[in-house]
Amino acid sequence: MGREALSDAAISEALEMLDGWQHDGDKLVKTFETATYPQGLAFATAAGMVADGFNHHPDIYIGWKKVRLEFTTHDAGNKITEMDIKVAKAINEISIRK
Repeated sequence: MGREALSDAAISEALEMLDGWQHDGDKLVKTFETATYPQGLAFATAAGMVADGFNHHPDIYIGWKKVRLEFTTHDAGNKITEMDIKVAKAINEISIRK
């Protein structure tokens, strides 16, 4: 369920409801800014735990006061699926104080 590759039109439509997320090639990506490096570490952990609850895991890159998440679905030929959209939406609900 939710593991079929989405069309570009479907991805564009979903992005209208996903604040800050972008379609980058075959990935759904967003860079979150944090006030401090430790806050970035905490956010990355929280995002990872949310994703793990869906059993759908992003690549996570932690930098100086920023965290980049990248979703793609390996079972769908490394394309964006409804599951990527669903987990991205759930991660957007995590609050970050700046």
